[in-house]
Amino acid sequence: MPEQVSSEAPIRPFDARMLDVGHGHWLYVEEVGTRGGIPALFLHGGPGGGAQHTHRSLFDTKRDHALLFDQRGAGRSHPYLSVEANTTDHLIADIECIRVHFGIERWLLVGGSWGSTLALAYAQRFPERVTGIVLRAVFLGTKAETQWAFVEGPRLFRPELFSDFVSFLPEDERSEPLQAYLRRLADPDPAVHAPAARMWNAYERALSTLTPRNIRLDSPVASQERLPPTPFIEAHYIRNEFFLAPGQLLREATRLKGIPGVIVQGRYDLLCPPKNAYALTQVWTDCRLQVLENAGHCMSEPGVAKAMAEAVRALARK
Repeated sequence: MPEQVSSEAPIRPFDARMLDVGHGHWLYVEEVGTRGGIPALFLHGGPGGGAQHTHRSLFDTKRDHALLFDQRGAGRSHPYLSVEANTTDHLIADIECIRVHFGIERWLLVGGSWGSTLALAYAQRFPERVTGIVLRAVFLGTKAETQWAFVEGPRLFRPELFSDFVSFLPEDERSEPLQAYLRRLADPDPAVHAPAARMWNAYERALSTLTPRNIRLDSPVASQERLPPTPFIEAHYIRNEFFLAPGQLLREATRLKGIPGVIVQGRYDLLCPPKNAYALTQVWTDCRLQVLENAGHCMSEPGVAKAMAEAVRALARK
């Protein structure tokens, strides 16, 4: 899901490169700030969302040495939209590859939504490599969370939006809409996967903000515009339950003991509700939960980007 925040003066990377991580994948990696500054890594959402230029604004260019990259199949990485050799374990290995390549011993992790999932998975695997963690919109990668985000939550709080999402499907596929969309997004026929991707993308965008511009979805029409990338990578991960064991991230959160953290959470986040963040803090007691009362899911929601930047600054001081 694209996450946008405003920035008065656009921040540009001082270097960028394509990094060979094996399995035919090349990752786009950019450096922001000051080489030799406080090391930090930004993990984008989706999966498949790609790092956006606005994510750079979370860092202080004079203080931090921030690395942002597009995960496998996403953004400027190659091959585009590839789901081959694209699992959570592969992404964890990619993060380690980036760390070693840049000669970083330990770093601060920053991520939201799926980025929070990946940050937790990496930190639990390599806690000795992490100085601190700033998360937004915690997603623990469970089947129940996915069902809530795309079916149960919208059906309760955005019924007209959910109705449009389901009505796009033929009547014989409407009883299990999430599974129907996952099948369509995996179909090689553009006539099947293209309209499903456009509808999925519009649905998720509307669910990501507290006050969406559109509370109804129009049936997608044929277009020459590039298909939104996130639905395809996201569907791949949902079909495989994010390549995590059931309850893994919450169960292994004890491995984060001693790592300071801050979670910035929108009170009315339909996609990643506060209960996920709260449950995590009950196990990871070194983490502080900051709930923003008038915010939904996106980083562009009121106060979210500012709170994340302040959390980065606070942990950087430590």
